[in-house]
Amino acid sequence: MAQITAGMVKELREKTGAGMMDCKTALNETSGNMEEAVDWLRKKGLSKAAKKAGRTAAQGLVAAATEPDGAGAIGVLVEVNSETDFVARNELFQKMVGDIAATAISVKGDLATLQASKYPGTDKSVEEHVAEMVGQIGENMSLRRAEGVSVDEGVVASYIHGMTTDGAGKIGVIVGLKSSGDKAKLEALGKQVAMHVAAARPLSGRVEDLDPAVVERERSVLADQARASGKPENIIDKMVEGRLRKFYEESVLLEQIFVIDGETKVGKVIENAAKDVGAPIEFVGFKRLELGDGVEVSGEDD
Repeated sequence: MAQITAGMVKELREKTGAGMMDCKTALNETSGNMEEAVDWLRKKGLSKAAKKAGRTAAQGLVAAATEPDGAGAIGVLVEVNSETDFVARNELFQKMVGDIAATAISVKGDLATLQASKYPGTDKSVEEHVAEMVGQIGENMSLRRAEGVSVDEGVVASYIHGMTTDGAGKIGVIVGLKSSGDKAKLEALGKQVAMHVAAARPLSGRVEDLDPAVVERERSVLADQARASGKPENIIDKMVEGRLRKFYEESVLLEQIFVIDGETKVGKVIENAAKDVGAPIEFVGFKRLELGDGVEVSGEDD
């Protein structure tokens, strides 16, 4: 059996809000598998915050850059990590992140290609330049992620939440909207949708874009919760489908209630905006990067 450490129990408690002993039991029951332990607590009704992200000590900046491309546009996000928030306020670091974001435009946010691309004004690659800056600034850092969205007609709007410097901060979002309508009005709509994405953390743009494994995992948890209520199987199926619809409304961008008006689904907001923009609008996609999201942090056990 896997050894269950105090650090593992603490991490699970931070993820779920469940009691210390319940977390220890969950880890024992799942042989130390953190994701399975989260599900175990949810099935038992013991998780108070199952969707709460794990804490992370990763620092640095997420930067956005957008650029017109003929009748369309390209937008990118990059995440460059550092050891401390102090470095994120360093002008040299901020300039480097901005330069990397601008370079990412030319490769449409492809991380591997970006790392190998020439850093502006040097004969070094982006990856090599970052390595040199480690020695200059005196702290470890890395280009961790890059994402891109492009449209052949319309706009890619961006939004930075928790801005540290112009175009960079804690959370970055880009949203692509395809339309032949008024670009300025389309840009304003796109920024509002990007602000919604920053706050609401959707898992996908459309229901059909959700990872099937995520849907199946949710279905399994909901089914076990329904069975615990003692309902017959034919009723359980209906309960699960109803609760899945609620899951979609919480997790899928176009199904979510727009945070700005609190009553209209985002998909309907985009559809309704066509009259103001002067042409139909098609949602193309979005990308969202939150600083340090998913980074595992090592630490001593309590």
